[in-house]
Amino acid sequence: MLNSGDVVDADLGVPAGHEAGFPRPVVIITAQRFLDRSPTVVHAVPLTTNVRAIGSEVPISPEASGLATMSSAQCQHLRSVSPSRLSSPRGNVGPVDLARIRETVAVLLDLP
Repeated sequence: MLNSGDVVDADLGVPAGHEAGFPRPVVIITAQRFLDRSPTVVHAVPLTTNVRAIGSEVPISPEASGLATMSSAQCQHLRSVSPSRLSSPRGNVGPVDLARIRETVAVLLDLP
C-alpha cells in the first residue's frame, strides 16, 4: 500500500522533449484518502540528482527518503501514473517536504 510522500521507483517511459522519463525515483503526492481506496492512477513528482536552485524544484535530502544522494523533486514534471509502474517504497520524504512539494505544484497550477 502506498502512502503520501513515499519515494518509489517508477518507469516513466521514453521522454519526449524535456520530459522526465526512464526508470527513476518519484514522490507520490496523491492525498492519502484516495490512496487508501486503491486508485487506478496516482500523482507522482519525478526526482533528479541534478540539484538546481530553481523555483519549480524542491530539494530532498537522502536521510528518510531512501535516496542515495541529495535530489530535487521536479514539480514542473508532475505525472499521473498507473500503480503498476511503481515499485515498493524506498522511504518517505516526510510531511514538511511533502507540503513543500504540494505547495510548489499548487503555484505551478495557479491553485489557491
